[in-house]
Amino acid sequence: MLKVLLVDDEPFILQGLKMLVDWEQEGWEVFTASNGAEALDFLKEERVDLVIADIKMPVMSGLELLKTVHDEKISDSYFVVLSGYAEFSYAQEALRYDCTDYILKPVEREQLLEILTKVAALNKERDFKRRSDAKREKAFLDRTFMKLLSGKFNRGNIEYVSAIMDTDEDMSYVEIQLDVETLSEDYSDEEKKGQLDKLYSSAFDFLKDDSKFCIMDVSDSEKIYDVGFIYNEAMAKRLQLTREEYLKSFLDFLIANTNLPITMLVGKNVSGIKNISKSYGTVNVLRSLQGFREMKNLYYYENEYKISDTGVLICKKELDDLIVAIERGERVEIRKSVDNFYEVMQKTGVTESTMNLNINYLLFQLIHLASELDSEVNQEEILRMISENTSEEGKSRGSKNHLCRMAYAYGEYLTQLRKNASKGVLGEIEEEVKKNYASNLTLKELSEKYFVNSAYLGQLFRKKYGCSFKDYLNNHRVEEAAKLLRKSDMKIYEVAEAVGYKDVDYFVNKFIDSKGCTPTKYKKNL
Repeated sequence: MLKVLLVDDEPFILQGLKMLVDWEQEGWEVFTASNGAEALDFLKEERVDLVIADIKMPVMSGLELLKTVHDEKISDSYFVVLSGYAEFSYAQEALRYDCTDYILKPVEREQLLEILTKVAALNKERDFKRRSDAKREKAFLDRTFMKLLSGKFNRGNIEYVSAIMDTDEDMSYVEIQLDVETLSEDYSDEEKKGQLDKLYSSAFDFLKDDSKFCIMDVSDSEKIYDVGFIYNEAMAKRLQLTREEYLKSFLDFLIANTNLPITMLVGKNVSGIKNISKSYGTVNVLRSLQGFREMKNLYYYENEYKISDTGVLICKKELDDLIVAIERGERVEIRKSVDNFYEVMQKTGVTESTMNLNINYLLFQLIHLASELDSEVNQEEILRMISENTSEEGKSRGSKNHLCRMAYAYGEYLTQLRKNASKGVLGEIEEEVKKNYASNLTLKELSEKYFVNSAYLGQLFRKKYGCSFKDYLNNHRVEEAAKLLRKSDMKIYEVAEAVGYKDVDYFVNKFIDSKGCTPTKYKKNL
């Protein structure tokens, strides 16, 4: 409902204006004031879309009210004055103060309705412009934050951000990650993006005025769906909370309001916006370490990557032997090297910080090996997925058994890369889809059938076809369904079942996504 404030010192005129039109039906909520001063006090407290005020009133006239509101920028409401013929010169003066229009007394119903229609249109146009301006401003701010996160910023970027935040405060980069691997396999890329939109919207609801520090889809990885957030200490201080308490309440709110699987990665605390790229870099490290940590939904860089004051030991010889064994795919040597590594760690007095640093060394060396064989796919993401897929439920991640299983799997992966297994396997999978599209095909089962690592196969598939395997399979099924609709008299549920969909509603939604109409309408249009 739009809001209108009627201002006149004569009660019967106010009553007449209220009775002249059905305000509620026209979309207006009515408020009244008996003079300009009373109206001014009201405008200071309430947002109003339109003021209709008499020109001549005691205490403060309508013209004085308009001048004050205009000069002191008290309200952005549209203003219409009521005047008699003898007061027409006053009405002309009012127009110089951005008065929207004037109405001559006695007020006629059609004239008032015309004014209301005009103001409603102006208000709609102004709101649209505000939203457009806000979107452009947010997009520019997001681009500025991205420059700061990458470390490629200039003085102008700092000056721009300093207008909305204290750039010298302690702050951290926070990645709020949608755990897409735990979502149903039926989720397409578009549906995952829809879930990310839901997460982004919920973050806005929690952050309110601080939502400007939220950025959609920061990571450049096609497998990661994330919302970036630049936290500064003032946010927690306003609520008399610590950083940990504030971020925990933020995470709890997101989980409760989206019912989505979410992980929050909190980067290193840094001093000032100029150093935020360092915090962003530590979040990227945290993401790689996830596969070697106990699964939880909140990670702090400082907790996961501690280094003691006494220094740490890197078991370089043992790890280099392990890397060579992984590269050769020799399982016996892998097990022997893992045993040697843990034996040395125990002798030196293993600590969390020592283990973390050694695991980091191993991970980066393995990523380097794979990148030399194929630099076009995201090797960090594949390593993380291999690590997660080789961990057993109830068993500690990063344990000796986990490290051993991961090393076996990674050795097999490197062997596939050297054989360049992708050359023929994608063609074979295409044929598999053509023949068995109605079956419950999954990328995992196909990777096992053709002896290709599933994470690598998924990235190769996306690189060639520009979509996930699930979307490719859905698109093929829809095309086959369209053929059946064109060439047979099968009912919709029969077509759905024939192409591999047990849920008819799900089939209809996928058909609409692809063809822009329902299967029934598609058949009629033929």
